[in-house]
Amino acid sequence: MTSTDQDRPPTSVLLPTVRWTDACDEVAGQLGERDELLVICDTGGDPVAERRGTTPDGVRIVLAGEPEGCSGKANAIAAGMGAADHDRIVWTDDDFAHPDGWLATLNADYERQGPTTEIPVFVGRDPLARLFEPAYALGGTAAVSAGEIAWGGAVVFERDDFRHGEDAFLADLRRTVSDDGTLTEHVDVTAADRTRTVPCGGSLRGSLERFVRFLHIVRFHAPRAAAFDVAFAVAFAALCLFAPVVGVALATAVSAAVYARFGVRRATFLLAGPAVIVLPLFLAYALARRTFVWGGRRYRWRSLFDVEVLPV
Repeated sequence: MTSTDQDRPPTSVLLPTVRWTDACDEVAGQLGERDELLVICDTGGDPVAERRGTTPDGVRIVLAGEPEGCSGKANAIAAGMGAADHDRIVWTDDDFAHPDGWLATLNADYERQGPTTEIPVFVGRDPLARLFEPAYALGGTAAVSAGEIAWGGAVVFERDDFRHGEDAFLADLRRTVSDDGTLTEHVDVTAADRTRTVPCGGSLRGSLERFVRFLHIVRFHAPRAAAFDVAFAVAFAALCLFAPVVGVALATAVSAAVYARFGVRRATFLLAGPAVIVLPLFLAYALARRTFVWGGRRYRWRSLFDVEVLPV
């Protein structure tokens, strides 16, 4: 155990996943002697549940059960919070790389500035997801950096940081969809000046469902921001249609500036013009949708705390 491990409180890391992935090994390898990693799945029928009894030291498999009135992710996080032994909590996901020192850096962030989130950069793996990259850079990456918004893929906090207490947070979590959206409403977080690349998509259908879910998260957790986003998208699309040279050039310049600010070296900023033109159509489609699919489940999300889990 290093002196740093001895000086800081022990940490419980929550990682929801139904399969043992590289992320599980990466995080397990960074645990201090007093830390724990909770790998959270739904039921004993999930592939990762077969690892019970054979996990590395400090790693436990937690069965969350089937969600009722909330998303599978929110249900898993709620179960993990209940099973965690320690007061310092880290949430993470299984869909990005956790380099050596990742956990130690998050703990150092907390010691310096309290609850801290890293900043996601979403990288598309299919044509539609790549088309959405400039929008995700502005509405996701830049928003997390500037807006004190938690990203559930890499966030550290302590139980005492909940403004209205942990019980109130868990009650909200068990009746909604977005884990990080709910955390944002209960904990004041500060973004680290550090990004993590998160691959997303892989199929056109999956990318479309993701877009619908993201819009609903903003719609219910930040309705004013959602209204602004829609108005901004429509105005920019109109500019690109009626003054295409100016509109496309401006959209590309804004996208390039955001990419440069966060060190994103991808040519997809050049898709900002085409993306702006078609974005109102996707926004209209997403707003018209009454259900969406996420993680093998279909959800009808009527209002912030009114969620119905449906068969796919």
